Amino acid sequence: MASRAFQRSQEAYDVLGFTRTVEPGVVDIGVSTENTFSSGFCYDGGLLGLEDKTVDGAYRMSHSWALDHVPASRAVSGLRRLHHHLKDNGWTVSSYRDGAKGNWDLFVQRNDGAERMSFTWYADREYFTGGASVPCAYDPEWEDADIGPAGEYQNPPVLGPAQRGWAV
Repeated sequence: MASRAFQRSQEAYDVLGFTRTVEPGVVDIGVSTENTFSSGFCYDGGLLGLEDKTVDGAYRMSHSWALDHVPASRAVSGLRRLHHHLKDNGWTVSSYRDGAKGNWDLFVQRNDGAERMSFTWYADREYFTGGASVPCAYDPEWEDADIGPAGEYQNPPVLGPAQRGWAV
């Protein structure tokens, strides 16, 4: 699932046309570049009821990334291109905010919300964030005594321009 989440981010990164390489990790959240995985619990019956319990050994994987120093010319054209690309490839646009005078946001989902991606460009600080989450899965190495969500402690590969034809 980590690979799947990363592939979603990599595809978006390519369509956006970014050409920088982002090493795994983050130094200062919200300021520096980021390229990280995170995992969370999966719940039996959804997240809204009081009776919901975590499913042992199940986890939801997410990939987050960010770039600093992204000018409006790069962010705006990239988000417009990505918006059309994702719609054309079966993603449902949950929200798209064309922030001509502020931040830009794009939120998409598919498979009844099991897969999601989000992108935001902060105009005031020229900071771009993106991320992808994938459906719940089971960790085959999970043991009953384990605590925390399965799938933790994974490092993503380097995020950068793909070797195929998306990058501008």
